[in-house]
Order: sequence, then C-alpha cells, then structure tokens
Amino acid sequence: MFPEMRHTLSARCPGPSLMAGSGGTRREFLRTLGGGFGSVALTHMLAAETPKGVLKPLGGRVTTSALLGHVAARAKRCIFLFMVGGPSQMELFDPKPALDKLHGKRLPPSFGMVNSQFLESDPICLGNTRTWGRYGQSGMDMSDLIPHMHAHADTIALVRSCAVDSVIHAPAHYQMNSGRVLMGYPSLGSWVTYGLGCESQNFPAFVVMAQPQGTPEGGAPCWSSGFLPASNQGTLFRPGAKPIVNLASDDARFEGRRQRRMLDYLGALNRERLGAGDGELEARIASYELAFRMQSEAPDAVDFSKETAETRALYGIDNPRTAEFGTRCLITRRLIERGVRFVQLYSGGGPVAWQWDAHDDVNANHEKMCGATDRPVAALLTDLKRRGLLDDTLVIWGGEFGRTPVSQKGSRGRDHNATGFSMWFAGGGVKPGTIYGATDEIGLHTVEHRAHINDIHATILHLMGLDHLRLTAPHSGRDERLTNVGGEIMRGLLA
Repeated sequence: MFPEMRHTLSARCPGPSLMAGSGGTRREFLRTLGGGFGSVALTHMLAAETPKGVLKPLGGRVTTSALLGHVAARAKRCIFLFMVGGPSQMELFDPKPALDKLHGKRLPPSFGMVNSQFLESDPICLGNTRTWGRYGQSGMDMSDLIPHMHAHADTIALVRSCAVDSVIHAPAHYQMNSGRVLMGYPSLGSWVTYGLGCESQNFPAFVVMAQPQGTPEGGAPCWSSGFLPASNQGTLFRPGAKPIVNLASDDARFEGRRQRRMLDYLGALNRERLGAGDGELEARIASYELAFRMQSEAPDAVDFSKETAETRALYGIDNPRTAEFGTRCLITRRLIERGVRFVQLYSGGGPVAWQWDAHDDVNANHEKMCGATDRPVAALLTDLKRRGLLDDTLVIWGGEFGRTPVSQKGSRGRDHNATGFSMWFAGGGVKPGTIYGATDEIGLHTVEHRAHINDIHATILHLMGLDHLRLTAPHSGRDERLTNVGGEIMRGLLA
C-alpha cells in the first residue's frame, strides 16, 4: 500500500517535522522529503487513517497482514508491572496443600529434578505459612500477602503455568522482555511500538520507570530496541521531581524562540549528513523534536496538584510504605491518558534487599515487597476501570521466574524456579476471573497448558492487534520476530 511513501513517515510519530532542510529553504526541504506539500498532506492522511505500523520508514516489514485483527483488537496500550527477582507462586496465587504436608521432608523423587541455581542435591520441602481464601465469583485463590488484590479476583486472568529457559536473573530478564536469554534483541515494548506507532506527538511511545534503588540486574538491554529503529527503545523516567534528565534548560537565554531556532539549525545540519537507512541519526533528530515538545507537556504528567485527595489516598501516596510505588502507578495512569503506548513499571532493582529475591526468608521478603506494591497495583486497576480505560488497556503483572517448593539450604527461603510460576493479566480483551494452566502438587513443574514466554508474547501481541508470525524485521539475513520460532496464542485467556 503506497510503498513509495514508506520512507516519509517519522519513525516515532505520524507526520514529518517541518524543519529547515539541507537545501536551506523550506520548499527544497519538502521536495527532498517526498515531493512537496501534496506528499506531506498525503503522508499525514495515511498516518491518520491507516493502522499505525502498516508503513515503516526504516526497513521494517510490518504490513497489513501483520495487523490482521487490528480492528477487533481490544488493547490500545499496555502496562507491564515487572516484579524483579521472582515472586513466589506458592505464597501468592498457587496454594499447595500437598507441599505443606511434605514440609521438612526430602523431596520425593517422583516430582523430578529441581533445576535451580543454589540448591543442594537432596533438597527439603518448604511449606508455606500464609492464610488463604477464595475471592470473587471465580473463587480465585489469593493469600493474605495481597489483601487489596482480593477485590480484583474477578478482574484479572491468572496464568499458573508460566515457564522460561533460565534460572539466572539477567538472562531471564532478557527473555521475559525480548523472548531470548541473550541481550541485544528488541524488547516487547519496542516490538509493540514498532508495530503500532505512538498516539501522542508530545510523549515517547515506550516509557520505563525503574525503582529508586536501582535498575534490574539485566539493566538497559531489558528495554532496548535491539536491531529495530533506535526510536523504539524505552525512555527511562527516573524517580523524583525531574523524571527526565536534562529536559529543562538551566539557562533562560536558550528557551522559547531562540531554542526553536537552534533546534531547526541543528536539524538542518544533521539532515545534511542523513543517509538512507541511518536509523540512529533519524532517531536522534526525532528525539530532539520530541524533547522540545515534552518541555511543556512532561511536567504536567507528573504534577498531582489536580488529582483529588481521594485518588492520592487510593494509590497510597500518603503512606510512606506505598508512596514511592504508588506515585509511579499514578504517573503511569497519567501517561497512558496522554497517549503513551507502552509503560513498563519495575518493582525491584539494585540491592537484593530491594528485590523479590527471597533466598533467605520468603515471608519477610514478600511482606516487604507486597506491602509496598499491593495497594498501588489494586488502585491502578480500580482507577483504570472507573475511568473507562481498562477495557482497552492491557495490564500485566509478573517477574522473570518463580520460586522453588523446597528450602534453600535449610532456610525459610526459596531458590529460583523457571518451570512453573504465576503471572496475571487484566483488561484489553482478557477474560476476567479466569485461571489458566496448572502446576504439579507442589508447584515445581507445569502440568497443564504450559505457557512458555513465547506463548505469552504471542498472546500479548494478539491482544494488541498484532500477528506475532508476521510482525518481523530483517536482521543478519533473516526475518526476526519477538517469538523467535515458537509461540502459540493462549486462547483460553481471551474474552
């Protein structure tokens, strides 16, 4: 469809920026861009009327076939609540009475080998001491660690059969984000924004918010665009009053019209050196323009002065225990209202004490981490629902893996488990109140509807209106995709 126009669309947002071109005049710039005002007008119409992602300017092979079902897609945007370190399924969403009966005993050989990182060869079973209940009409099991989530039992779809290929944090971080255990591949957020584009001219399409104590062990490659255009990488919002470093000028002499003239001149110089397929420089030019627009828009997104006292209390911003994570959850809601396509919000990062990495004492660790996140996460679901945003916003909760049903070296802690753990999904076309898949009697291995990370990614893309088999990009002589050579849509999860 109009293949001659593919290189006239911005890599970030629809419509070109009318800066001075290499010829020195606006007319010459427009002619080199694509044939004058008529071409620019056509570009704007195509960008506005065609599903975002159909036309890609930097060599991407996204076509209308990749967007099959886009019209019927329920999710327009995605929020990924990433719990760094590996939450324990046995303490949160997947009770195991049989495991509790085996507490203190050797693991029976019938359950198979435990593939983990720090366990001895003959591990001891570790039961849990949480109080459990069944909530909602669905009767979903949840523990006392997440009391605020009890009200959302009929909102979420719980997947108990997740699996990845590594029990080491960084490779598992990479795989949960990019489908591969190695760094250098595009993240889920990058693929989504590559396929769908952005909805706002004034904000990045893909925003990442890390914990103040530090980023996850996998670091920036977790939100990298890999071999996709650099404009599809995540933009890191930092904690505090200034979430974007160097956004505002410290010198009043270089604001307003003077700054605009400087930016136009810099754009002209850059475009003189812009060659065909130079994605890095194209992204740099686009980022300067975006930063200029964000100077007036971004401060409002993190300004809570117009939020009601009830909303602030809902997110726990008035409580020291929940204030930090609650603030980021509220910023997340404000960002998606402003057209941000994909937000990844991390709980956990930096020192082990600030992660869901319960090697020594699973109760103490999870009481701390759940205490900081349960209320804000439940508030985000409540707020999205009452504002009419949850129906077309996909919310995901989960970590890079789960925990073992056995004790780590005799402690009350649990080691990493990649063969069976829980995640949940809400909104955006997900069937609420659903329980999908199952682990064995002790929560070690998946025994029903195994949901490998490739399947999870395929399902997320499907809910966003993208076909994971056709959303591809050329790299090293082959058409790469997020799901590599696997991936099946989890139909039982769909509304």
